[in-house]
Amino acid sequence: QVRLVESGGGLVQAGGSLRLSCAPSGRTISNYAMGWFRQAPGKEREFVATINWSGVSTYYADSMKGRFAISRDNAKNTVYLQMNNLKPDDTAVYYCAVSFSGVWPPSAYDYWGQGTQVTVSS
Repeated sequence: QVRLVESGGGLVQAGGSLRLSCAPSGRTISNYAMGWFRQAPGKEREFVATINWSGVSTYYADSMKGRFAISRDNAKNTVYLQMNNLKPDDTAVYYCAVSFSGVWPPSAYDYWGQGTQVTVSS
C-alpha cells in the first residue's frame, strides 16, 4: 500500500507559476515511474506528464510541453511538477500517481494521491 500526498496547489493569476510536490508515505517511490494527471470540473482526467525512475526520461502531453516540467529528487523521495505561464484552462485538481509495472512509458498506474487544487484566475 502506498499513500501519495500532493502539495503546492493554490490560487494564482494567469501567467504565474506553481510547483507541485508529491511524496509518498509508507514506501519509497525512487525505483518507479511517476506521473501527473489533472481533472477539470466536468471533464475527464487527463495525462500531464510522466518521469522514469531515474529522472532521465520524461514524457508530456502535447498541450503541456514547454510550460510544464516534471522532475524528481530520489534522495527526498519526491516528484515535482513545475508549472509556468499558467492559464485559466489549467484550473483543475492535479494528481500524482506511481506505476510499479516497470514498463516505460507506463500504460497504467497503481496508486494515486488525493489531489491538490490549482486555480488560475484571469
